[in-house]
Amino acid sequence: MGPVRIALAAAAVAVAVTACSGPATSARSHVAAPPASYYLALGDSLSQGVQPDAAGTSVETGQGYPDQLYAMLRPSQPTLQLVKLGCPGETTATMIHGGICHYPGGSQLAAAVAFLTAHRGHVRLVTIDIGANDPEDCGSWASLRIITHCVGTDFPDAVSNLNTILTRVRAAAGPDVRIVGMSYYLPSLAEWRNGLPGQAVAWLSEKLAVGYNDLLDNAYAKSDVRVANVFGAFQTSDFSGHVTVPGVGTVPRNVALICQWTWECASPPRGPNQHANQAGYGAIARAFLSAGLR
Repeated sequence: MGPVRIALAAAAVAVAVTACSGPATSARSHVAAPPASYYLALGDSLSQGVQPDAAGTSVETGQGYPDQLYAMLRPSQPTLQLVKLGCPGETTATMIHGGICHYPGGSQLAAAVAFLTAHRGHVRLVTIDIGANDPEDCGSWASLRIITHCVGTDFPDAVSNLNTILTRVRAAAGPDVRIVGMSYYLPSLAEWRNGLPGQAVAWLSEKLAVGYNDLLDNAYAKSDVRVANVFGAFQTSDFSGHVTVPGVGTVPRNVALICQWTWECASPPRGPNQHANQAGYGAIARAFLSAGLR
């Protein structure tokens, strides 16, 4: 090979090396970040972590079960982002039609559908708690008339609305998105502390709560939605045992957990308040984690 050809060959090699090494370096310096993924939390005050402040006013906190569940999930899903749309005081009816919290689409359900549609393929998880505020007059179970109205009207209406909510959320999310609902703990168990009349209220409330949670569970199952067993985590049906709770006394196990995990047995001004405390929200988060999110 002559000098000219050698020079040309050397130049060709240099160009080839430059061509090979240049883009490789450029590609390494422009590696695309993994796309964001989302955890969408829907529901009522529990989904916003509401607790009473020192003056007894119920305020939103960053300690709710979605916040704690998000903290549990994020180490293994570093791109996960939490989006909370819940509304304190929300019922199944207001979630559909609006009326309590302001949303651009008019209701929490409309906002949820819009978010899920806009981020389809990037939503990893949806949690929902709704229905606890629907039986508005059922907390005291004060008369046969109230009980009949709760069982005959409030419960079926809530289940019908929940079916509507879940159908629209599932359609917007797609069949592969994990959606998890929850059963409820029972604040009225705290009535046990008020002698025989209070114990009767606690006992009857538990029986009705079993029926209501079963109805909600069936609605979730129809839409292929798993259920976090919060009712079980709070040992709601366990009137056995005798647990001594400071400031409360010796009470059944289910009453003890209501007093330890909510503000229902707290002294004024913070109590009585049916919302979970930080420990209670942690128990709810762990119930969600146990519902197939590990």
